[in-house]
Amino acid sequence: MTLTAQALQHTAEHATSTLPPLLIDANRVAATVSLGSHGRRRGGAGDTFWQFRHYTQSDPAHTIDWRQSAKSGSIYVREREWDASQTGAMWCDCSPSMAFRSSKELPTKAERASVIGLGLASLLLQGGERVRLLNRPVATVSGRLALIQMAHHLEREIATSPTTEIPMSPVSLPRHSAVVLISDFMAPIEALEKAITSYAGRAAVRGHLLQVLDPAEEVLPYSGRITFQGMEEEGQLLIERTEDVRADYQRKLAEQRAQIASMTNRLGWTFNVHHTDKQPHTALVRLHNRLAEQSW
Repeated sequence: MTLTAQALQHTAEHATSTLPPLLIDANRVAATVSLGSHGRRRGGAGDTFWQFRHYTQSDPAHTIDWRQSAKSGSIYVREREWDASQTGAMWCDCSPSMAFRSSKELPTKAERASVIGLGLASLLLQGGERVRLLNRPVATVSGRLALIQMAHHLEREIATSPTTEIPMSPVSLPRHSAVVLISDFMAPIEALEKAITSYAGRAAVRGHLLQVLDPAEEVLPYSGRITFQGMEEEGQLLIERTEDVRADYQRKLAEQRAQIASMTNRLGWTFNVHHTDKQPHTALVRLHNRLAEQSW
């Protein structure tokens, strides 16, 4: 039986309507990123040409590129780039403080973190990689079903806003994994350093931090008498003239960020900042490029 165009359209629309809204947004963002081969920048099993190099006695004869050798007068081997599947392990912070947004026109920090995380997972899966969420006790997975499961899990976390700490490195994390942590990183620097060190101490694990902030958290644009309410049971703080503490607030934020940058540099990790009033694909492109530049 052949489906009509109208029936096909109805089937497609129904299939799309069952997808988690976060995943729909993430796929839209991922579609703006130009995908290439996700190579490893070193020789190995793969289909993509990497480089020519001089022949050695240990090389099999069938690897010799006779055309290139004839041009130069030396014997050259055609080397392919290693492209074995690797694991992208990520954590998107959905704790109560990530539910903040300064305007109804903006997404919450948790929504933006999840869209970027899912977008990155989508790109990695398209590139033949495997993905997992660090705060879920499951093995690494691949395929579209993995992406849908991740999206449902993140939507549940956003809805319930669990109070979660940065997850420590799981025992099951494979070698050559790329760890991606997406949060506002407003927690004490000691807790962050403890978690990151648990990953950095593992063999061949690289890490990337993306700080997601609302633009109001960057500049504290408020004035006058304001009561600030903690979102994670920190209590209330009444400030008579908010403009008077703006400079101190911005200084403390800069100090926190400098400490994070120093720590990640020391461990060979990367650190970037994203604001929710900016397009999510800009952060996704930067994050994906960071992964592509490194040999996992």
